[in-house]
Amino acid sequence: MGQTLNDVIINGKKASPALPEGKKNFMIDIDGTISEDIPNEEPERMKDAALFEGAVEACNKWYDEGHIITFFTSRLEEHRSVTTAWLDEHGFKYHGILFGKPRGGNYHWIDNHIVRATRYNGKFTELVEKEVVIEVFKD
Repeated sequence: MGQTLNDVIINGKKASPALPEGKKNFMIDIDGTISEDIPNEEPERMKDAALFEGAVEACNKWYDEGHIITFFTSRLEEHRSVTTAWLDEHGFKYHGILFGKPRGGNYHWIDNHIVRATRYNGKFTELVEKEVVIEVFKD
């Protein structure tokens, strides 16, 4: 399923394209988010990882709504085959997987595009908007 991107023009020059209004690029972790948390040092456990309730349904709903689903994991490239086999076995719909996310958490993403973060907290439910305190660049 491809996604049409909109051209962006800034000061008369073409810039990086943007998704259509209302569409999102979901970057979803694997270990500890859609499955039990398995460290890279124990790859033999990855093929039988316990699936978290509601993960497939939530991810596939977003996919079916036209959003982009990309798994972004700290697993290594050498774990690609076991990872894709596990995702496929459980019926996940997705567009891609990025391996080699830095380990350790406390992520602080800086980008010129809108970035929103949702911390997985034990269950998949509907996403709601909430006002929170965030860090921004000082004027």
